[in-house]
Amino acid sequence: MTSRLVLVTGGAGFIGSHIAAELAADPSLEVAVCDQLGEADLGKWRNLSKHPIADFVSPGDLNAWLGTRGASVEAVIHMGAISSTTEPDVDKILTTNFGLSRDLFAWCARHGRRFIWASSAATYGDGAGGFDDDPTPQALAALRPLNPYGWSKALFDLHAIREAKRGCAPPQWAGLKFFNVYGPNEGHKAAMRSVVAKIWPDVAAGRTVKLFKSYRDGIQDGAQKRDFIYVRDVAEAVAWLFHRGDVSGLFNLGSGQARSFLDLATAVFQAAGQTPKIEYIDMPPELRDQYQYFTQAPMERFRAAGYLAPFASLEEGVADYVTGFLATADPYR
Repeated sequence: MTSRLVLVTGGAGFIGSHIAAELAADPSLEVAVCDQLGEADLGKWRNLSKHPIADFVSPGDLNAWLGTRGASVEAVIHMGAISSTTEPDVDKILTTNFGLSRDLFAWCARHGRRFIWASSAATYGDGAGGFDDDPTPQALAALRPLNPYGWSKALFDLHAIREAKRGCAPPQWAGLKFFNVYGPNEGHKAAMRSVVAKIWPDVAAGRTVKLFKSYRDGIQDGAQKRDFIYVRDVAEAVAWLFHRGDVSGLFNLGSGQARSFLDLATAVFQAAGQTPKIEYIDMPPELRDQYQYFTQAPMERFRAAGYLAPFASLEEGVADYVTGFLATADPYR
C-alpha cells in the first residue's frame, strides 16, 4: 500500500506535534514536519521523539523541499506561526503569520493540494462584537484584534475567504479559530504556556498560586472567563477535517463553554489531590489594554459541518494533563 504524505508546518510545536502524532499513528500516512527546534534544553525535539516522522525540513529549506517532494504531498496542515501576543517585531509577525500562510495557500491552490490552517480567537479582539465565526468578508473585515498576532491571523483569514470567492482556493481549505488550548508538549513555550503549565510547579510544591486581579467593574478577581480546550480535542478535530476532505470554511474550535481562571486553578489543585491556595496579583500594565475578559466559542457552524465528537470538560482535560503528563517524569506525548 502506497503511503500518503502530509506536511505539518509547526509540527514540533505545541498543537502541531499533537496533530503530527495523531496522523502518524495512521499506517496509511507519512508525516513530514517543517519547524525549528532550537536549543536541545528547550525540549521541543521531544515533542516529536515518540512518533514515526517520515521527514523533517527547516523553514528556510521549505521552498526547495516542496520543489522536490511537493508532488507527493496530499495536504498541508499549517500550524507554523509566531504565536506570542507580546512579540514586538510586527514585520516579523506579518512575514511569518501572513506572508508564509498566503504563499502556502497559493501553492496548494496551484497544485491541487488541500490546506488546513490555524487561526485564533485573538482575531475577535476584546469580544465586544461576539465570537461568531461568520466567514463573510464583511464580518471578517469588521474584526478589531488587540495585538499584531491577532491582526496577522485575521488578515490571512480574510485573504483566504476572498481567494475562495474568486475561485482561487485549494480543493479543501479550512481555518480553525483556536480558543485557549492547554495540554502536553507546551513546555518550550515559556511565557506563552497555558496557565495550567505555569501554575503546576507551585501546585506540586504546595505553594500558593497567583492569578491576575480583575480591572473591570462587575468582574471579580479570578472570574475572568475563557473557553479552555484540551489539545487532544484540537488534534482530533484537525485529523477529522483531514480525513473528511470535503469540508471547507472558517470555524471556531473551542469547548463551547467559558470557564473562569478560578475554575481552572481549582481543577489543577483537585487533580493533584490538594486544597486550593490562590491569591490575586496586579496584572502587568502592558497587558491590561489587550486583555480578554471573556471568550466562548459558538460551535454551531463546525457541528453543522459534521463534527460531532464530544470535548473533554475542563476538569477531565486538566486531570489527564496533570496525572498523565505534568506529574510524571516524562511529560511529553
